[in-house]
Amino acid sequence: MDSTSQTHTVSIKLWPPSQSTRLVLVERMTKNLTTPSIFSRKYGLLSKEEAEEEASQIESTAFAAANQHYEKEPDGDGSSAVQLYAKESSKLMLEILRRGPRTKDAEQVMISEKVTLPDESIFDISGGCRGFVSAEQAEELLKPLSKPGNKYTKICFSNRSFGLESAHVARPILSSIKNQLKEVDLSDFVAGRPEDEALEVMNIFSSALEGCDLRCLNLSNNALGEKGIRAFEALLKSQNNLEELYLLNDGISEEAAQAVCELIPSTKKLKILHFHNNMTGDEGAVAISKLVKQSPFLEDFRCSSTRVGSEGGVALAEALGKCSYLKKLDMRDNMFDVEAGVALSKTLSNFSGLTEIYLSYLNLEDEGSKALANALLESAPSLEVLDMAGNDITAEAASVLAVCVAAKQSLTKLNLSENELKDDGAISIAKAFEEHHNQLTEVDMSTNSIRRVGARVLAQAVVNKPRFKLLNLNGNFISDEGIDELKDIFRNSPDMLGPLDENDPEGEDIDEEDAEGDHNNDELESRLQGLKIKPEE
Repeated sequence: MDSTSQTHTVSIKLWPPSQSTRLVLVERMTKNLTTPSIFSRKYGLLSKEEAEEEASQIESTAFAAANQHYEKEPDGDGSSAVQLYAKESSKLMLEILRRGPRTKDAEQVMISEKVTLPDESIFDISGGCRGFVSAEQAEELLKPLSKPGNKYTKICFSNRSFGLESAHVARPILSSIKNQLKEVDLSDFVAGRPEDEALEVMNIFSSALEGCDLRCLNLSNNALGEKGIRAFEALLKSQNNLEELYLLNDGISEEAAQAVCELIPSTKKLKILHFHNNMTGDEGAVAISKLVKQSPFLEDFRCSSTRVGSEGGVALAEALGKCSYLKKLDMRDNMFDVEAGVALSKTLSNFSGLTEIYLSYLNLEDEGSKALANALLESAPSLEVLDMAGNDITAEAASVLAVCVAAKQSLTKLNLSENELKDDGAISIAKAFEEHHNQLTEVDMSTNSIRRVGARVLAQAVVNKPRFKLLNLNGNFISDEGIDELKDIFRNSPDMLGPLDENDPEGEDIDEEDAEGDHNNDELESRLQGLKIKPEE
């Protein structure tokens, strides 16, 4: 046969990707997760170790979802699977950026992957390879729960994606041990599943666990929305003794928030309530405030990145007035304004045990910031963390903040980044912790239009603190000579000075009225001597 008459068709398969391609994606995501960005400024920057772990988990989940999609179209070239792989990876990476680094509390709630045996009370399958769980895998994974006489009181199914088949395997096993359970972590347990399937899986788990008497329930990272919350109706309705409830990154809208309040019969024993990265809005915040009012023993409340405005902020502030045991308050990254800030200040006097408060990116401005600083001055004697970044705070409010800071001798971390403090404000704050404050470890004054003089005074105020670790002055207007001064001040402990790659030595202030004073270093130098912090008249 004439070979020239034959037709050769070359078929190029785009799926599955090679192992080396998958590793390259993990490396790229790790780099993205550890590179400073607008998200890291708001939520914090992941360490390389945590970023590598998250990137690997993201890639595994995205691959599993795309591979399942490809199996439904084996005759295709795999292009749609590749698109889904990329889309899912991007979506999950964005979720991690918006979540930020895990806090110690979050790590404890997720029941650390390293904690398995010999603690016979904890059953945790969150470690290992992230991905879809088949019925066969579920049978193998859940065998320890089926053993008669097991002592498990805590279960963690996070980081594994259950479908209908594996959920049906889990149902009788969970039903058999529900009366001994005290902590249940079902965070991120339906990743990559179609909505209908995910909701049905939630229903199955909910009915299996109905009637258990839990102290801790974590349903985070499941994009629940109202449908998802109601899918857990049976479980939620049977909870009367919850002490910890986590609903982070769950698409908690106004309707979903109302569903939470409707379904949980009692929160009288609740100590920790966390919402984060939801689309709650004002009406949703009003609903949550009803839950807060019914939680008199609340110690830790987080409602950050939830799109709450002034109306919702005021409602939450008033509700928190009932929570006199509060130790930690996190309201970061919402659309509060001065009115909500003032409303919250009227509540702070009730919090004598408050140790951490996070109020960054709330549009507080000077008026709201001064009201809060004055309120904190009269309360929270053991305050350890104060975060008021990104609130358009100027030197006018800095003097009031300085009085508050000076009174807080237990302070370990102070974050006033992304404000408009300039040199005058920076000097006021520096003088506040110049003496004593031996517990101080971190001060963030980045992006504040600070120049050479203000930077030097801040550095001199912290360099000899016994426990100090980091001064962040990045994104300011420090001259080259000023940078040299900073490096000289920290010559014996260079790691204490944060990066200065975003510093602009030729930066100019937009406010022309202040420009002359900002450039006049000699005048500022003369004002440093004898500067004292005085309460506002």
